[in-house]
Amino acid sequence: MTEKADLQSVLDRAAEGGRITPEEALDLYRDAPLHALGSAADAVRRRRYAGTEHIATYIIERNINYTNVCVTACKFCAFYAPPKATDKGWTRDLDDILRRCAETVELGGTQIMFQGGHHPDYGVEYYEKHFAAIKEAFPQLVIHSLGASEVEHMARISKVSAEEAITRIHAAGLDSFAGAGAELLPARPRKAIAPLKESGERWLEIMEAAHNLGVESTSTMLMGTGETNAERIEHLRMIRDVQDRTGGFRAFIPYTYQPENNHLKGRTQATLFEYLRMIAIARLFMDNIAHIQGSWLTTGKEVGQLSLHYGADDLGSIMLEENVVSSAGAKHRSNRMEIIDLIRKAGRVPAQRATTYEHLLVHDDPANDPVDERVMSHISSTAIEGGTAHPELKLLSAN
Repeated sequence: MTEKADLQSVLDRAAEGGRITPEEALDLYRDAPLHALGSAADAVRRRRYAGTEHIATYIIERNINYTNVCVTACKFCAFYAPPKATDKGWTRDLDDILRRCAETVELGGTQIMFQGGHHPDYGVEYYEKHFAAIKEAFPQLVIHSLGASEVEHMARISKVSAEEAITRIHAAGLDSFAGAGAELLPARPRKAIAPLKESGERWLEIMEAAHNLGVESTSTMLMGTGETNAERIEHLRMIRDVQDRTGGFRAFIPYTYQPENNHLKGRTQATLFEYLRMIAIARLFMDNIAHIQGSWLTTGKEVGQLSLHYGADDLGSIMLEENVVSSAGAKHRSNRMEIIDLIRKAGRVPAQRATTYEHLLVHDDPANDPVDERVMSHISSTAIEGGTAHPELKLLSAN
């Protein structure tokens, strides 16, 4: 273990842009004083964004859940229904998906997250059809969706390679991959919570293949399902190693496990202090990833705001719809004006961004803040579906 005097020297080196080792990162994560850790991470952020360091960003998007039927049965998930549970399983038809895309555009959204289960019948062809239809109808929407786990699944269903699956869905309209399915990449915690998913190494192989094929992505981490601090840092190390080779991860987004309505009994969520320490250590350790996103959805708006002082430069999404994490108990909601206010009260200038982080609208004058009653009223009235079938959903038959 690094001595306290040495911890400060490591913090100083990281704050000045030096690379730290996984062992040093673990020592800092465990033992560095919280405020010193945050101060060093914020120094890295300010240097990286010199000239725009006063800005923090957000995006307006919609998560469109196309089905909750899933063969993977992850223990932390409260959203999925097994294929045989025909009373609980549902799928959206294409018309409903396109209607939600139209509403997203009307409400000022620029991005959709196409998110659902590993349906036993949905191969590459399903995603080609849907992405092509969305792009034809709404070419202005960015399809930032799926992840390596969905690629592995659809390739197996269609009996093609992961590379062919990526090439085909990208040609059909997929713009970039989300970090979906990463959860925890080290073997022990991954097998404990998602035993039917591909290995962490395979998840990274598929993401690396996507980067090499010209499809960038984000990366994520699920905290608080029983993993050790060392396994958390190993997760970061695995991602950083791939990023050294490809440069294809646009952002890193840690978020906390939500404990309701799932099969992980007796697990303890990551504390809010652990989460803030992770935001900071990610900014210090992942020197080759541009953006660190704070996750107010799972931690709350106040902690999301604090993350902007611990190395985060982005507060993620104003979600016009979100059902997966909400099913497990994430109850935090927000609208555009609240996010703008949170960012401004953190001492930063809010800016709406694109998927690739270009600033679309900088709110540098409070007198000109948008008052979009449509977005505000829609978010406040949207029901959280939580995996239950709604009238517009088509219930699935046993096959």
